[in-house]
Amino acid sequence: MTNPLLDFSGLPRFATVRPEHIEPAADGLVAAGRATIERLAALDETPTWESFVEPLDDANERLARMWAQASHLNAVVNSPAMRDAYNAALPKVTQYFSEQGQDQRLHAGFRALRATQGFDAWPRARRRHVDNELRDFRLGGAELPPPEKAQFLAIQEELAKLGAKFSENVLDATNAFGLYVTEASELSGVPEDVMEAAAQAAKAEGREGWKLTLHMPCYQPVMQYADDRGLRERMYAANVTRASALSAQGRPEWNNDANIVRILDLRAQAARLLGYSTYADLSLATKMASSPAQALEFLDDLATRARPFAQRDMEEVRAFARGQLGMDEVHAWDVSYASEKLRQQRYAFSEQEVKRYFTEDEVIAGMFRVVKAIYGLDVRPAQAELYRDDVRFFEITDGEGGLVGRFYMDLYARDNKRGGAWMDDAINRRRLGHRRVQTPVAFLTCNFSAPVAGNPALFTHREVATLFHEFGHGLHQLLTQVDELGVSGINGVEWDAVELPSQFMENFCWEWDVVAPMTRHVETGGRMPRGLFDKLLAAKNFQSGMGFVRQLEFALFDMRLHALAGSQAPEGVLALLDEVRAKVAVFDVPAYNRFPNQFSHIFAGGYAAGYYSYKWAEVLSSDAFGAFEEAGVLNPEVGARFRREILASGGSRPALESFVAFRGRKPRIDALLRHNGMMATA
Repeated sequence: MTNPLLDFSGLPRFATVRPEHIEPAADGLVAAGRATIERLAALDETPTWESFVEPLDDANERLARMWAQASHLNAVVNSPAMRDAYNAALPKVTQYFSEQGQDQRLHAGFRALRATQGFDAWPRARRRHVDNELRDFRLGGAELPPPEKAQFLAIQEELAKLGAKFSENVLDATNAFGLYVTEASELSGVPEDVMEAAAQAAKAEGREGWKLTLHMPCYQPVMQYADDRGLRERMYAANVTRASALSAQGRPEWNNDANIVRILDLRAQAARLLGYSTYADLSLATKMASSPAQALEFLDDLATRARPFAQRDMEEVRAFARGQLGMDEVHAWDVSYASEKLRQQRYAFSEQEVKRYFTEDEVIAGMFRVVKAIYGLDVRPAQAELYRDDVRFFEITDGEGGLVGRFYMDLYARDNKRGGAWMDDAINRRRLGHRRVQTPVAFLTCNFSAPVAGNPALFTHREVATLFHEFGHGLHQLLTQVDELGVSGINGVEWDAVELPSQFMENFCWEWDVVAPMTRHVETGGRMPRGLFDKLLAAKNFQSGMGFVRQLEFALFDMRLHALAGSQAPEGVLALLDEVRAKVAVFDVPAYNRFPNQFSHIFAGGYAAGYYSYKWAEVLSSDAFGAFEEAGVLNPEVGARFRREILASGGSRPALESFVAFRGRKPRIDALLRHNGMMATA
């Protein structure tokens, strides 16, 4: 087979995929999908699951699998050729699925399935899939008159292009920045491993000294540890003006202002076409929250509870900075630095000290031991074609050696890789025929520091939690027992419940019985002392109020922005963010801060009018973990129930039903407040 993207016999053939394969593969699969649709539209008999749904799933899955590979490569090994190939195919793929969502013939077929005698006796997953399809046809514009259909389709295509461009601008602006330092004294306080990586980056460009970048493994420790206040301010300013008119790179084509305005306008147009007042109303049609008002009420309630704790946290920082650091005023670029100094004084440890114990292989092995303990599953390295030598591949097997799932793990930050951390699907579970079940495959991607100077990669405790978080998403995708593609894994799960399994996994990073065995000091080989872990645990909720309201700021801005009915100018977007900050933030940011221009979650990802779901899912995950706290955090019986009721059920039933089936009741907010050191009465 000449095009590896058209080989669906097994795992992706990453070793042989090239940019020039993407557009021909997309063209061929789109054409094949349209031919399938025409054949289904011409069926004379009443449609059945086997004659109608399965052929459509077959065609769509092939395209989705190909596009998952292309999208992943574009995100993790981005190059001009890859980007051009991806962007050439993107409108065609978007148009295909958008057209399908409006196809009256397919819509009629699913309505006929829903009206089939005996439908109520179908397996629950199939019924759920059909009901979701009917909802999605409505949300895809299938019920619109022809002129509005065409308008809606054009909107979806343009939104796909704008989202890709938004993300590219952030990546390009991030990669283009480099702050070159030639005097070691300017980097006083910066951790040794960060210095080594910065020296290597400068050397790779034939320059002396050190190159500082805006990639998180460099930026975050510089902001946290660099004694040079001017250096921190320069880094901060470069970071918060990325992809804006104020960017240090001065590239107007990377300015996301116009993209933000157009995205918001198109989303509002799409909502109105479908009969919704705002895009927020449209977005919540597929989520657990019933209305923007309910979501905002939830966020406002959390803000009322959390802000006093955040104000206390910030006052402590200001008092410490005045008394110990000689700072009359704490600016935005001082907060991380002063907070870290306060943490070290109060708890007598630093994150860098803890980091020396979290070596990559030990952390990964410890994470896999949790899965073994609570689910009885084994995770071990396996063979696959890889797109980079430092990517790893694993398989999950059950107690009898049966294959459950497989995943790629790509952990290190690099210039041609999108920032952040995420899980995505490569192959979904589904039943093929009567006997064979397709094994699911996932991508787990992070942006941690790579190994330096012959040492293993070292993770901060925060990065360990991030890895557990993404693995939780992966387990949700890989441990599903649902055989119907549309509701298998995370498919069909309400967006504000998708974060439940991921945030749930983070809790294990605070358990001594989990943490101790997965630590090994990079130099001495010793395990983390219990005393150091106790300090880490004591500091768990250090400034949790500040972190809490920061997330509420993002969520409130997102929901309020998408709950507006009219078009927004860039100044209006910033003014709204200022309003939100005045309500929940506890320190000021400079006027040049252009955070919206980098907010890829809502402008290039799937979180538009949905960022609140992180906090809602924290309610679910904290409450779910409470069941383990009550019975023992590595209790296999509770683990089996969590796997069966939450992970295995996928989208085959409403997320609230899955939660109640596991917990025996509806979720409560108390555990979230307790885990964050905030009493419910505060």
